[in-house]
Amino acid sequence: MQTMQKQLIVFLLLLFITSLTSYNNLYAQDDKFVVVLDAGHGGKDPGRPTKNGYKEKDIALKVVLELGKQLEKYADVKVIYTRKTDVFLELYERSAIANKADADLFVSVHCNAHSSQAFGTETYVLGAKNDERNMAVAKAENEVIFLEDNHEENYEGFDPSSPETAIALGIVQEIYVEQSIVLARKIEDNFSGKLKRKSRGIKQLSLWVLHNTYMPSVLVETGFITNKTEGAFLNSKDGQTKIATAIKDAIIDYKKELDLNVGNHLSIKEDELPTAENEEINPQIIEGVIFKIQIASSSRDIEAKSYNFKGLSEITKEKLENIYKYYSGNTSDFNKIQSQLEEAKQEYSGAFIVAFKDGKRISMTEALKSATD
Repeated sequence: MQTMQKQLIVFLLLLFITSLTSYNNLYAQDDKFVVVLDAGHGGKDPGRPTKNGYKEKDIALKVVLELGKQLEKYADVKVIYTRKTDVFLELYERSAIANKADADLFVSVHCNAHSSQAFGTETYVLGAKNDERNMAVAKAENEVIFLEDNHEENYEGFDPSSPETAIALGIVQEIYVEQSIVLARKIEDNFSGKLKRKSRGIKQLSLWVLHNTYMPSVLVETGFITNKTEGAFLNSKDGQTKIATAIKDAIIDYKKELDLNVGNHLSIKEDELPTAENEEINPQIIEGVIFKIQIASSSRDIEAKSYNFKGLSEITKEKLENIYKYYSGNTSDFNKIQSQLEEAKQEYSGAFIVAFKDGKRISMTEALKSATD
């Protein structure tokens, strides 16, 4: 009964979310690795207030533009910006841009602020488990909604202060959280290791801009602009370049980890994995859609056999120009593919679900919307 209730909640949420991101002409799946860069705030929303004159919206934009410039040097990477100038974007527009592009990653860049001289970097992934401070941060970031015209219509009663809302936000992006943590860890490790800056770690927040994306997503707090020393670093060209480089290196490393036989496996306890003995999987068929699990991509042409892919079943491959993408699984049952994803992640930590319709890859937004049509 609880499983059926959860499924109902998820599909109601999906119906609401896809109503926000309903574009008739979604981009075709790009053969490049698509990264959407989001400079936080902008226009009439300057971001966190400071006494030293630094503006979060300006620093975030400069870091994003530098980050994009560095990423664009890679021929197999495509960069899309939510904004390249000082304009105001509504939160749902930011995630809609990423969904429309069927992006592989969504990276949102911000600066932190505090009444004390706190300092250090933080990288956030979506999550419902918020302590008191994290809930306050989430509320502050989400309250930009109230600057938007027609926010009652666009967010249909979404309450930035509500713990219940926080829990609901976590359900939909659940399948991408592990991949998001992989990227977040790489970013924070680069900040602390390469830049020798204080890392305050990876944290989970119920942030609207992350929850409405259908790909691994992180929000990077690059430091505290209210700290005298750190604020000056963030406001400098040298500081912005170093931050951008650290994030770029993390993204490229993450991308490489998706290739065959590469990657650090996240630990998954056996008793946390669903099995036939301890959990009944109820069918949830989405007609006309085939789900698979992308386990690797590589320039190498490898025979699509189970023994070449650590014993995973139903192996298929697809060639897009000079890149081969390898998949496991083949089903219209969304619950079944989620169960198979957990098995695949034991061998390929960066594995994720993809969808096909009429033999062509479609976005997860479009695939899941089919369940409500």
